[in-house]
Amino acid sequence: MADEDAVFEVMDIVNVVFDLPATSPVVNLREAAAPFRAISFPIGLPEAQAIALALHKERGTRPGTHELFNDVLAVTGVDIVAVRLTGARDGAIHAELDLMGPRGHEVLDCRPSDGIALAVRQSPPAPLLCDVTLLEA
Repeated sequence: MADEDAVFEVMDIVNVVFDLPATSPVVNLREAAAPFRAISFPIGLPEAQAIALALHKERGTRPGTHELFNDVLAVTGVDIVAVRLTGARDGAIHAELDLMGPRGHEVLDCRPSDGIALAVRQSPPAPLLCDVTLLEA
């Protein structure tokens, strides 16, 4: 869980790109307000495709994992309050999924790419928050 003293900024998804000869797609995020700091990190190809589809408001012919999970959240009455990028350890960005539902509030550890893929599918999209220490690195 995020440090209770942590300061978070709202982020926008700029894009998801896969530029050769890179071996992984990269998600690019930017602060929603000045000073518009940015953070980029590699993600898996399936997650990149899921995020790109969601950004374009498209669904696959059959539900992918993120679409299915989003549908499960909807039918169980669970909302994504936010996705928080909480820090970096061993070269990997860590995140958490903040949920609210009939059973109350829950915070789950997640990969940033999975959290983003779910957040952009919410209506309206759930906020994507980033610990400022990641932006100052």
